[in-house]
Amino acid sequence: MLPNSKVTVTAQAKFIPHQSDTNNKRYVFSYTITINNDSETACQLLSRHWIINDANHKVEEIYGDGVIGEQPIINPGKSYTYTSGAILETEMGTMEGKYFMIEVKKEKTNTDKFEVLVPKFLLSIPRTLH
Repeated sequence: MLPNSKVTVTAQAKFIPHQSDTNNKRYVFSYTITINNDSETACQLLSRHWIINDANHKVEEIYGDGVIGEQPIINPGKSYTYTSGAILETEMGTMEGKYFMIEVKKEKTNTDKFEVLVPKFLLSIPRTLH
């Protein structure tokens, strides 16, 4: 069985000012996710669950197949990176979630399912210090 501690996720987010409309409470962010497979077994990302919180405590949960229209297979020692986006009604918020994955075995029997946590990350407009 593939230990889910051998599959890790990192995230980087940034504010997209030219797609945002701050006068109408529309704050657009992109985020880049990297999934690292440090195990000895290939795995495939089947679906996701996101929890998005804004500064007004509005919570949005999103479930869906794959990521950006793909259900990638990540081979041992490799990583998969993609970029997507989120829109908030506030200047900052957070995202966190899970990926639901399976172990990819050469012999198609007893495929093990497992979850990989996506650590909470910040969505925030850049701040200026005076």
